[in-house]
Amino acid sequence: MTAQAKKTPANAKVGAEVAQTGAKAPFPYRTAISLFLLAGNFLVAGIYFHLINP
Repeated sequence: MTAQAKKTPANAKVGAEVAQTGAKAPFPYRTAISLFLLAGNFLVAGIYFHLINP
């Protein structure tokens, strides 16, 4: 362990190199697409197991 590592706390620079823009990630869009694909998957599974007869 170096002398500098002994003196500085472990969380001194955590997240300092990440840009702080305040922009929100597009998680609602990803969530909507994921739920749509999941619903389609359940529909196909229902047809496959003859729970839904088109």
